[in-house]
Amino acid sequence: MDSIESLEEFYKRKFELLPENLGKDIGHFNIFHIAPFRDGKATSVPYRRRDFYKAMLLKGNSYVYFADKVYEIKKQALAFSNPLIPYKWEQLDKLYDGIYCVFNAQFFHQFNQFAEYEIFQPYGNHVFELTDLQTQEIEIIFGEMEQEFNSGYKYKFDVIRNRVMDIIHYGLKLEPANSLYNHSVNASYRISRLFMELLERQFPIDDTHPSIELKSPSEFAEKLNIHVNSLNRAIKSTTSKTTSEVISERLMQESKVLLKHTAWSVSEIAYALGFKEVTHFNNFFKKHMSLNPLKFRNAGSATSV
Repeated sequence: MDSIESLEEFYKRKFELLPENLGKDIGHFNIFHIAPFRDGKATSVPYRRRDFYKAMLLKGNSYVYFADKVYEIKKQALAFSNPLIPYKWEQLDKLYDGIYCVFNAQFFHQFNQFAEYEIFQPYGNHVFELTDLQTQEIEIIFGEMEQEFNSGYKYKFDVIRNRVMDIIHYGLKLEPANSLYNHSVNASYRISRLFMELLERQFPIDDTHPSIELKSPSEFAEKLNIHVNSLNRAIKSTTSKTTSEVISERLMQESKVLLKHTAWSVSEIAYALGFKEVTHFNNFFKKHMSLNPLKFRNAGSATSV
């Protein structure tokens, strides 16, 4: 299996170019149509993890592979993918159609627990066969999402987040109640989930919760009462990233939010995120963003999410 696919690699593979705002805003969202396939041989999406989430309405006969599960879509289905689980999509029908949206965790920075829904967990169902009526209902939601995305409304991404949540909850309602927790989850997934819960518990940073307590892999391992090597192996096997990389990405996400949406000084933000020196925070931020925190704060964006 190939390494985890980033949003940058996704855009290069699909379109050979990158959106101008990719990586510059707090979060990322986009929506695409799956064009009917008519000429040549039907293609497939490679089997690998993605560093982002997808909600997909798929039409036509195809196979979707999620980890050790294989789903055959005979006519139409709603599917969800996430960074924890590798997947592959194989078209069988040349007359294929559909629509999907992609977004990263930062897009839902105000909804810290959204990734804990069963459809984004290893033990959950990820593909749901739809009736014609259900397909029409999902198409309406995607249509509203696309219309909003193409509008000039100042708060359009707030509306889009609500539409994405509508689709997520639509899928959750299709999940059989007796199957939600009836799947075996191996030790790595359990450790990874506990780690992510512990990491997210430290956010958001605000006046009532002014600083984080855990920052290093060893601190998290101690809190989880496991050896740091066990934690590192679990995170690597479930995310294809190191524990330090996962922590750094979450710190970057929160730093962007604090810089854009609070009046805190850079030194106050640095302290809140566990940096003993503001220069260390500046170097950390510049390493990931190629510009310093103040320049990021002062850079306006018409498409900020």
